Amino acid sequence: MKGLDHKFCVAPMMDWTDRHCRFFHRLLTRRARLYTEMVTAEAVLHGHRERLMGFSPEEHPVVLQLAGSEPARLADAAAIGADWGYDEIDLNVGCPSDRVQEGRFGACLMAEPELVAECVRAMRARVSVPVTVKCRIGIDDQDSEDGLERFVSAVAGAGCRTFIVHARKALLKGLSPKKNREVPPLDYARVYRLKAVHPELEIVINGGIGSLQEAEAHLAKVDGVALGRAAYQNPYLLAEVDRRLFGAARAPLTRRAVMEGLLPYAERHLAAGGRLNNIARHILGLYHGQPRARAFRRHLSEQAPREGADAAVLEEAMRLVETPGEAPLLAAE
Repeated sequence: MKGLDHKFCVAPMMDWTDRHCRFFHRLLTRRARLYTEMVTAEAVLHGHRERLMGFSPEEHPVVLQLAGSEPARLADAAAIGADWGYDEIDLNVGCPSDRVQEGRFGACLMAEPELVAECVRAMRARVSVPVTVKCRIGIDDQDSEDGLERFVSAVAGAGCRTFIVHARKALLKGLSPKKNREVPPLDYARVYRLKAVHPELEIVINGGIGSLQEAEAHLAKVDGVALGRAAYQNPYLLAEVDRRLFGAARAPLTRRAVMEGLLPYAERHLAAGGRLNNIARHILGLYHGQPRARAFRRHLSEQAPREGADAAVLEEAMRLVETPGEAPLLAAE
């Protein structure tokens, strides 16, 4: 698809993809699309916006993911997000948690495609940035073939051109959010068929994708891929995204260069009254699979949460794993 914006995304994840995580990920990849954690429309309207929505300019392109089911409230929240500088607004129609269902948003809205269409239509009327939808292939005993088609057709009719589809059903009763990421079987073929039926739409596949090799295989059938836990737990795989998936000439940063790029950010955060562990908890997997990775994780896990911990803790962790003779690579693209 021409003008593809979502070829590779780091999927939104509650308690994980906060602003510190996104800054770290952006050091690794300039091209991936980054997402906030899910934020309810009501929180945007009435909560502490800097805490909920603040981000660094380096994070672009960055997407605000909203949750809600009242079109007017979502439209107001989307307008605030666009004014804050977000590049896109994404509506969550995929989260299966009980709390989300009680608020009548998330995956339960797949049973109400016309309401979702109304929400999208209202948001698009208020913002000039794209409005996208993240959903499942279905819920409960809903037929994933007919149900997903009905849902996508209705929402596309409201002007949504991009759907990020988690290739599992959501089982809304009896399964925790964690189990809903593991128990319902993956059905990638269903997402492929959706793209085949709707070549005019941008279809991004999500769910269980663990490597760039797997991502490349999916890209033969759909427009984009979204990695969640794999990108978080082994973040250095993001370092190859720009070159491998986007054809960028820029060589990946070394792990050491990423750490050195993170130090000034950590110092600014600490100077503003933040805690080191706000940042350090996101980088524990940077040396995944490398010699002395355990020592790196242990040092950060033990030292970063301590009162008064400063950026020296990051430098100490880096020295524990530093390979002699490895020079930092910070070349511009």
